[in-house]
Amino acid sequence: MPTKKEKVDAVAEFKARVQENQVAIATKYIGITAIQSTELRRRLRKEGVQFKVYKNTLVRRALDDLGLSDANAWLDGPIAWAFSTDPVAPAKVLKDFSKEIPKVEMNGGILEGRPVDKAQLEALAALPPREALLAQVVGTIAMPLRNFVGVLNAPTRDFVNVVEQIRKQKEEAAA
Repeated sequence: MPTKKEKVDAVAEFKARVQENQVAIATKYIGITAIQSTELRRRLRKEGVQFKVYKNTLVRRALDDLGLSDANAWLDGPIAWAFSTDPVAPAKVLKDFSKEIPKVEMNGGILEGRPVDKAQLEALAALPPREALLAQVVGTIAMPLRNFVGVLNAPTRDFVNVVEQIRKQKEEAAA
């Protein structure tokens, strides 16, 4: 039985993790084997995700303290929490893993200090990885610049083409 200090420390740790990370996902894991649990933890750790089980009574207390009482609805049975600074990574890993092991499912979570439901987490998991999104933004920003450079180069390029055609005509006339 945990001591009162251990319970207070667990509540404080949970609150700190929610505040330090962009996302915290409540995950059901009833009925998975130890091997499956180890594999899930390995995949999450590879993506930089912290995964921990807290007692639901302590989580309820922490969520109430944080003003997130709506998230208490997801505390049904054994729940593990996935915490990450990348909001997409844990949702993707958990969704992919649930395709292989249907006993693992996201109940809901907290995204940037607001409760989100399972459907919102599924939509989050469908987003491309962070690097791909950044590449799309950079490409969108860079395209007008490329077009502008092309417009600036056009008069010079056209002038060179005209001079080249004149040179060819003079060579043909001389021959």
